Amino acid sequence: MTAEKTAAAKTAGAKSAAVKSAGAKSAGAKSAGAKSAGAGAAATGAAESATGKTAATGKTAATKAAATKTAAKKTPAKKAAAKKTPAKKAAAKKAPAKASAKKAPAGKASAGKTAARKAPAKKTSASARPPGFAKRESRAAMVHRAHLINEELAEVYPYAHPELDFENPFQLLVATVLSAQTTDLRVNQTTPALFARYPTPEDMAAAVPEELEEVIRPTGFFRAKARSLLGLSAALRDEFGGEVPGELKDLVKLPGVGRKTAFVVLGNAFGVPGITVDTHFGRLARRWKWTAEEDPVKVEADVAAIFPESEWTMLSHRVIFHGRRICHARKPACGACPIAPLCPSYGVGETDPEKATKLLKYEKGGMPGQRLKPPPGFPGPPAPPLGA
Repeated sequence: MTAEKTAAAKTAGAKSAAVKSAGAKSAGAKSAGAKSAGAGAAATGAAESATGKTAATGKTAATKAAATKTAAKKTPAKKAAAKKTPAKKAAAKKAPAKASAKKAPAGKASAGKTAARKAPAKKTSASARPPGFAKRESRAAMVHRAHLINEELAEVYPYAHPELDFENPFQLLVATVLSAQTTDLRVNQTTPALFARYPTPEDMAAAVPEELEEVIRPTGFFRAKARSLLGLSAALRDEFGGEVPGELKDLVKLPGVGRKTAFVVLGNAFGVPGITVDTHFGRLARRWKWTAEEDPVKVEADVAAIFPESEWTMLSHRVIFHGRRICHARKPACGACPIAPLCPSYGVGETDPEKATKLLKYEKGGMPGQRLKPPPGFPGPPAPPLGA
């Protein structure tokens, strides 16, 4: 029994050991399975991770490819933009032009400012005017100044006279017609021979045209002037009994006779007041602001409204004298002008006294006048005869 029990115990122990061994093996198997499962899981995870990475890489590649395509599509736009860039640059280049166009008024403004800056130069010339002259004046002030000028001229030229040599109305009429487009001096040098040969209207009307032309040739435009002399001489002979008429309406009907010539004759041969608007008179009347007109008839009307009729003839002589001696057309001798304080145009000529004195003419410059036979009281020597 004991042996049987011992054998049974050993068998049970063996079985227990086998069970334990089997359990151990089972546990090992399980452990191995677990390890295998873990390895599988790890492998699966790695595979999945690899798959994920691959998918991500695929997606990234796809994204990059899409981006590349998009970029490729957008590239022409950029190229187009690049092509348009010169246009922008051109626009940018044109922009200064616009800017300059916009700035053009500024340029004008700057020009205006420059002119404004230059304005003081004009003010300087104005400030150079002798004191007492008003730059802006009313008509009453202008008329008053005009009378002061006339009074001053009367003191400067007490000997003012017509600068044509004559002994009767006919000679004065002929000499005045010849004075067109030439100097009184040239006429005075020509008329002695003319009047010696044709002393009356009847003699001159009967002259041979070619012979008359030759005598008056030195005065210029001799053919036209010869026709005028022949025509007016015949008219005086046929219509006025060989006498020069003493009325304006009759004088202006004669060939070659206008208002200026008529007023010279009326004022100096008949004592009828008249304003003689020659080139000198018109120029000075405008410089003194007596008128703004260019037409001689309008100048005459404006000046006649300023002065009394009794002054017209002598006023004409004084103004013409002044224009010929001091207030020249091109180089007025402002610095030597006795009426500078009254002149609104002071400064248009030479203002330096020493230089201006050298511009004076005739007796004011120490030279002969224009008449070969000057009237008494004339301060200068007589003019030389033709050819002297």
